Amino acid sequence: MEKRYKENNGCAGICCKGCGKMDAPLNTFDWLAAVPGNEEYTDIVEVQFKNTRKGYYRNSNNIPLQKGDIVAVEASPGHDIGKVTMTGRLVLLQLKKTRLTPESEFKRIYRKARPVDMEKFEEAKAREHDTMIRSRQIAKDLNLDMKIGDVEYQGDGLKAIFYYIADNRVDFRQLIKVLADVFKVKIEMKQIGARQEAGRIGGIGPCGRELCCATFTTNFVSVSTSAARFQDVSLNPQKLAGQCAKLKCCLNYEVDAYVEASKRLPQRDIELETKDGTYYFFKCDIMRGEITYSTDKHIPANLVTITGRRAFAVIEMNKRGERPDSLNNETSQESKRSVDLLEQENINRFDSVQRNNKKRRKGGGNRHDSKKGNGKRDKDKGASAEG
Repeated sequence: MEKRYKENNGCAGICCKGCGKMDAPLNTFDWLAAVPGNEEYTDIVEVQFKNTRKGYYRNSNNIPLQKGDIVAVEASPGHDIGKVTMTGRLVLLQLKKTRLTPESEFKRIYRKARPVDMEKFEEAKAREHDTMIRSRQIAKDLNLDMKIGDVEYQGDGLKAIFYYIADNRVDFRQLIKVLADVFKVKIEMKQIGARQEAGRIGGIGPCGRELCCATFTTNFVSVSTSAARFQDVSLNPQKLAGQCAKLKCCLNYEVDAYVEASKRLPQRDIELETKDGTYYFFKCDIMRGEITYSTDKHIPANLVTITGRRAFAVIEMNKRGERPDSLNNETSQESKRSVDLLEQENINRFDSVQRNNKKRRKGGGNRHDSKKGNGKRDKDKGASAEG
């Protein structure tokens, strides 16, 4: 039984083939890995390199591969070292995201990485940080308006990829010549955005979880301030901006639901007329469908909260020239609100029960002992009377 649940690739259990250590960005759970014959379904394999860079390669040599295997793949020039992150049927589904087909041309997988390959890979990896610092200084000396955010060496150390950020178009032809002379490798420049840089670096967001761009987000959709307005979020740049200094991607997650829910509420510039006076919009709870009105335009005064249905009813009455007695409809039932289960019970309720049980046990034990003591006294009295 112990051998059956032996750890494999950092995960123990029956479905350990599909799991893996969550130590790499954009890690995907292969939920088809345990299906018999999954590896033989296709010879295309997904391989992940440093940070978020992934590629698809053809296993033309029919090497038995599983998730987590380190392989040497074809590159130009030489070879590169990466980790297998997906095999089998799910790879074909992932290809649709990149608009590729199984008939496309893919580079080959040479072999599983040998100790010699891993030594070269570790040596090249150790040079990345110093190369990045020095390349930044070279770009500064050439007066280039760009920021080199990361450097990635190929597995054999013959090529280096420089990831840079620039607001405008940059002529880095002279920079490539200088970098090639200094580092003696083939140079490749790749421009990335601020969100992609944050995904490569990683970090923890204000929600307490890993950044979305470092875990699952691959398509970075533009975010506008209108998404915050629809959700009644305060337009504070410090709160709306993420670690990339751009608007947070999560602002787009629920904006469609807020837009749909806001259609069930009247416009904010509409005034409600009653016999008590005129009411102006103050605030609203879009998801609950409730609106709070005030008798003053600028400050909260005599606040009244009603449902969207009641507000539309008052608006229709005003159009007919009628005014209700009050904004609230006394005959209507209160809207049902969602109940928080945590508010119903006290977290310490079990402690009080245990204390009461302990007191009862102690009290019961004393009464039992007192009965025993009374019995002994009765026996002693009887013995003395006989004597």
